[in-house]
Amino acid sequence: MRDHKIYPIPHPAVFGHEGGGIIERVGRGVTTVKTGDHVVLSFGFCGHCQACGDHHPSYCSHFDDFNFHGTRGDGTTPISQHGQPVSFFQAQSSFATHTVCDERHVVLMPKEVPLDLLCPLGCAVQTGAGGVINSLGMKFGQSIAVFGTGSVGLCALMAAKMIGASEIIAIDRNSQRLALAKELGATATIDTREEPVVEAMKRLIPGGVDFTFETTANMALLRQATEVLARRGVCGFVGGIPAGTEVTLDVEWMMTGGRTFRGIILGDSDPKSFLPKMAKAIANGSFPIDKIITRYPFERINDAIADSESGRSIKAVLQFTA
Repeated sequence: MRDHKIYPIPHPAVFGHEGGGIIERVGRGVTTVKTGDHVVLSFGFCGHCQACGDHHPSYCSHFDDFNFHGTRGDGTTPISQHGQPVSFFQAQSSFATHTVCDERHVVLMPKEVPLDLLCPLGCAVQTGAGGVINSLGMKFGQSIAVFGTGSVGLCALMAAKMIGASEIIAIDRNSQRLALAKELGATATIDTREEPVVEAMKRLIPGGVDFTFETTANMALLRQATEVLARRGVCGFVGGIPAGTEVTLDVEWMMTGGRTFRGIILGDSDPKSFLPKMAKAIANGSFPIDKIITRYPFERINDAIADSESGRSIKAVLQFTA
């Protein structure tokens, strides 16, 4: 039987899964970073299963153990309160002034790029941009429809723009986010409150798009993301969908058109190699992540959560005072 909980992490816990900071101290066996280095933190993985050996650690056989069970994968946690263990989250627990991480999950960054721009590399960029670049393998001149213009969807959109997509369609029900999507490179937008998605897509691109990227975890939209594919098109989906959720597809449509339905975790990223490339894209302005960031002092974390839930903020970045 499958566990239908999305995050079965025991409480109390320290959360946070997109961290950036400066190394204060390293253990004797650490060779990839040193004191004073700027780093971003990424997800946990074992480093020795088949998926990790194939440079696809987001499909690690022990992924849940390292990320969602509250430990470092070995049953221990570096965090405690009054002598009692506190759960560790996604190999970093970055909602803290300090954390202790395995060097596998720490990625060296250039010091000239501000950490508040780099911290989203750990999830939003890895998932959105990685989904387009690594998982879908999008090439110059191809087309894509992005379902959902939150942080992951907009990172996917910016990656498509960076690659040189011919058509980028942004789909959402938030007019302000659609306007931002246009600014970031969308060639057209669809407001789901004003026009059905499939009909709008047929009007814009009658033959369908090469790729769709679904971020909303809405099963109706996920079905529609397959219905607007061109022949041999690929639908990639990344939303946080609870275990046991089902979606129906038109099998004849998928099969006779050679279409693909493809789940994606963290953009098929090998963090040590992919994240430095994206840091360079941020530094040279080809991936303008600053356009989606709102900064908050950590003391205003509840405001950041509320603004994220309401849509006022797309990517909330919490900052600690030195």
